[in-house]
Amino acid sequence: MAEIVLCRIDSRLIHGQVMTKWVNQSQANRIIVISDELVKDEFMKEIYLMSAPQGIKVNVMSRDEAIKTWKENKFGSGKVLLLLPDIAYIEYVYNQGIKVDTIQIGGLGGAPNRKVVFQNITLDDNDIERLKRLYKQNVNIIFQTIPEDSPQTFENILKKY
Repeated sequence: MAEIVLCRIDSRLIHGQVMTKWVNQSQANRIIVISDELVKDEFMKEIYLMSAPQGIKVNVMSRDEAIKTWKENKFGSGKVLLLLPDIAYIEYVYNQGIKVDTIQIGGLGGAPNRKVVFQNITLDDNDIERLKRLYKQNVNIIFQTIPEDSPQTFENILKKY
């Protein structure tokens, strides 16, 4: 069975930092992007698939496809970096069976009613409620944009919010 070595929330999905730093740090040999929107956009999906470093396999799946694949033990073997675009996605897949011990919030851009809580990470009231529900299920939640940053705990972020 595959081991999820990093579960990262980043609205940018695959970008330079994910490819170079987080893949190396986590020693992942596969990236699974969970995005209903990206699955439907063949052009953008192809760009993401081509952007993977040599030797790193990338799969793009819808939420429901990822859940089904995980439950059927078809993520394969090896080390997986699970990449999702927002907190609603992780709450959904977690509640449907993709249990992770730790969630890393890495990049959530600004928009109306969102507050900056750490570097380029913004949250709104819905995000906070979702994170509280996950936290109550003993999920460790950290905020970290790059490996060189000290991880910020959910407790500290809540105080800033």
